[in-house]
Amino acid sequence: MRSPLAVLNREVVACSRCPRLVRHREAVAREKRAAFEEWDYWGRPLPGFGDPRAQLLVVGLAPAAHGGNRTGRMFTGDRSGDFLFRALHRAGFASQPESRSRDDGLALRGCYVTAAARCAPPGNRPTAREFANCRPFLVREIERLPDLKVVVPLGQLAMREFLRAWAAAGGRAPRPAPRFGHLAEFPLGPVHVVVSYHPSQRNTQTGLLTEGMLDAVFARARALLDARGSSHHPAPHLPMSGAGI
Repeated sequence: MRSPLAVLNREVVACSRCPRLVRHREAVAREKRAAFEEWDYWGRPLPGFGDPRAQLLVVGLAPAAHGGNRTGRMFTGDRSGDFLFRALHRAGFASQPESRSRDDGLALRGCYVTAAARCAPPGNRPTAREFANCRPFLVREIERLPDLKVVVPLGQLAMREFLRAWAAAGGRAPRPAPRFGHLAEFPLGPVHVVVSYHPSQRNTQTGLLTEGMLDAVFARARALLDARGSSHHPAPHLPMSGAGI
């Protein structure tokens, strides 16, 4: 029997609810980028991936046109993913610091990675309707991760969409609405939310988000899991020096 997450992921990949996104993702997959001319682009919606017993959920915004839309895995094949998986690896949530392709051997430990929108959008910005069309997938992921304890939304839009999905899944919406900010955090019933800036190339190249700042987010996530009696205790691969935090 297929697991509930596997069944859901098949539905995600088959989705064609948003005509604008279908056109864009397929056009990118046909036209490609010169550097990836030899690649057979994925060109479909992206499911989440990771440990089905995850206690940590990482929520991004949407796949990159020549990253996830090319490789078929969230945050894989682009600089945002490079930045994210190095941090997850240092915190002990990922088996390796790089995510290059779907068959590169990467395994997530106690962590599941997903996004608010599943298709690469023009201009990296889904519309309100497109977010709404994708929301049921995030709702069902929340419902199918029974051990979830900590959520890290990457960016303001990801935080907003996670909170909407949480409410749609039957969770209580926080009042007043939480303010966005890097390392902002708040309890949300049985889970705790720790907010991060998105590891976009713009944010990392300008220094708005440094590696030390992202390490601080996942160090905090690890501390919260340990305080809640996490059953996953992989040792971090590198000590947290505090530099840049």
